[in-house]
Amino acid sequence: MTRLVLASGNAGKLRELGALLGDLDVELLPQARLGVDDIEETGLSFVENALLKARHAARITGLPALADDSGLCVDALGGAPGLYSARYAGGHGDSAANIARLLRELDGVPPARRSAHFHAVIVLLRHAEDPQPLVAEGSWPGTILETPRGAGGFGYDPVFLDPERGLSAAELDPALKNRISHRGRALEQLRARLPEALAALR
Repeated sequence: MTRLVLASGNAGKLRELGALLGDLDVELLPQARLGVDDIEETGLSFVENALLKARHAARITGLPALADDSGLCVDALGGAPGLYSARYAGGHGDSAANIARLLRELDGVPPARRSAHFHAVIVLLRHAEDPQPLVAEGSWPGTILETPRGAGGFGYDPVFLDPERGLSAAELDPALKNRISHRGRALEQLRARLPEALAALR
């Protein structure tokens, strides 16, 4: 079994990625268990931030590292919160505060102009100096609700509506969400190339 360090402390991401990689011969270890702290996300794109996180975790642990960077991009806000999705309201990972600020920013914006999408980048570094990281991207289009709905998911899920199903991301069955989400779509791309990459690590 190949051990991969997940360059994140987000329990929701660990659950989702663990489920999506469940049928592969992989043990996904959260970086905190290996004594790795979060690194400052100073990149100017989702790709740059994902690479920063993966390289930091691989360098400290000596293990291959999987990292993602993702965010919510709202058209009426010029793509915000974007890179700053996790700390939109100031504190990192305060979902309730982030949602509250988002809804304030969109107050009075009609449903037809509340289009948005989640975007995710997932990278795999085989080692800290890997010059050819595996990079996959995925997007999930939707709209922003005026009030939160649903008790599942995490982050902005309660206010993100999947128009095709008429449900918020927080109302979707977790298995379905994993399949259709931005992260699920990115990981599907990555999975096609993972077996070859993992074989090279054994």
